Amino acid sequence: MKYNISIVIADDHEIFRDGLSLMLSKQQNLSLAGQAEDGQELIEVVAKVKPDIVLTDIKMPRMDGIEATKYISAHFPDTKIIAFSMFNEDNLVVDMLEAGAKGYLLKNADKPEILEAIESVYEGHVFYCRQTTARLASMIVKSQFNPYRKKEQVVFTEREKEIIRLICFQFTAQQIGEKLFISKRTVEGYRTKILEKMNVKNTAGVVVYALKHDIIRESDIL
Repeated sequence: MKYNISIVIADDHEIFRDGLSLMLSKQQNLSLAGQAEDGQELIEVVAKVKPDIVLTDIKMPRMDGIEATKYISAHFPDTKIIAFSMFNEDNLVVDMLEAGAKGYLLKNADKPEILEAIESVYEGHVFYCRQTTARLASMIVKSQFNPYRKKEQVVFTEREKEIIRLICFQFTAQQIGEKLFISKRTVEGYRTKILEKMNVKNTAGVVVYALKHDIIRESDIL
């Protein structure tokens, strides 16, 4: 990472907060600015320290992550929020995105993905968890969450659209190359350009974008 990013962690489980804090404290360009054990305390901490990033659980006592996210997004728009969720909490993830969160992770996310999410959201991207299911992707597309609303119209070539569809179908770069009779390196070059055009960071982001812009249909992946 190239930045000095200040972070606040919110979770009602002290063990989880401490473990995440320890991991983040070992990163040279991250600084822990505060902790909170519920949504109300999170708002108070954010108002005091105005962090760059908030990592918050969704389900918390007194005030949950959704209500806290709505407040923070309205009153402290420079603070970007990443939600932590458990499996089978798709509805809550969508609620968090609609409330103003810029990304989400499963609570069992590994260190590289957590760091990638922090940097991506800090840079202005939306971060979709790598383990995003087709069902969740479809729910996000149908929701009021629309990070593409203010973006300029992006045009993809027919070859790019072909590769986008294959990425959405979980084909590897090697498999795409074999199918299209091009090299793996060429496919990787296309993939990099596609991610840049979409302003996303991973396959999950490609799927959501492709669904949102009718490059693929929901019936293609469900």
